[in-house]
Amino acid sequence: MSYVKPADLIGTVIDAGASKVMYSTRDTMVRSIMGGALLSLAAAFAVTVATTTGVPLLGAVLFPVGFIMLYLLGFDLLTGVFVLTPLAWLDKRPGVTLGGILRNWGLVFLGNFIGAFAVALLMAIVVTYGFSTPPNAVGEAIGHIGEGRTLGYAEHGAAGMLTLFIRGVLCNWMVATGVVLAMISTSVPGKIMAMWMPIMLFFFMGFEHSIVNMFLFPSGLLLGGDFTVMDYLIWNEIPTVLGNLVGGLVFVGIPLYVTYGRPSSPRRRVPSRRERAAAQHPASDSVAPAAETERETVHAPVG
Repeated sequence: MSYVKPADLIGTVIDAGASKVMYSTRDTMVRSIMGGALLSLAAAFAVTVATTTGVPLLGAVLFPVGFIMLYLLGFDLLTGVFVLTPLAWLDKRPGVTLGGILRNWGLVFLGNFIGAFAVALLMAIVVTYGFSTPPNAVGEAIGHIGEGRTLGYAEHGAAGMLTLFIRGVLCNWMVATGVVLAMISTSVPGKIMAMWMPIMLFFFMGFEHSIVNMFLFPSGLLLGGDFTVMDYLIWNEIPTVLGNLVGGLVFVGIPLYVTYGRPSSPRRRVPSRRERAAAQHPASDSVAPAAETERETVHAPVG
């Protein structure tokens, strides 16, 4: 069967985390740049579908194609390594250190941003005919997303910051679930179906994904959005990254590791009354045990 049970799945998840920590700088950068680029293209696709059809749900249904492509190709997202690499450290895999994990996170963040920004620039050229005309409907929609999800939070002060953080937590609860579910099947159709569900959910619910935002907000700035780089960093990217980290670890990584990652302690057998008595009076057991054993063997119930 193609289904991998959770007890077997956790080993694959930990192996994946350990291997990512060991990647060379070149491999980590290439895989994270391509991961950020593919997810950004999917975000542009989803916004285009929602804008042209007027059906936001349709855009959310189709958005997971980017996530599926990048994970089938083995590319990396920051939201994924937030979950995989700490589990390898908790499992004490050789060579996996906190320094190695932080190095991996930093490189993946940088690579994802490069890939997302490259797509943002390319899409800005497309929707403005090389910056020779005002943005088309899709470009305007992207610009407004950037405004609403920075200044919109800022208007509410601390309550807005809390909401932003919680949306980041909820987002990576779903995205990290998709990362793990990508390994719960050994068949490509099984992987696709498993990944599709949580990714569609997070996108339609408007949760905050740090890599998607690396595309949406630079796009908004390139297309004339009414917010600043500091608005983007303070009122979106930084709290979103922290929320993504907490959501992935607290709701996916740690629960899986606690319940499946370590073997359960064997149950201690409780001695019978006869065994306890024999232990207290060893001298009286020189003849009786053989007879007792014989009687117990004869009368022992079957099954």
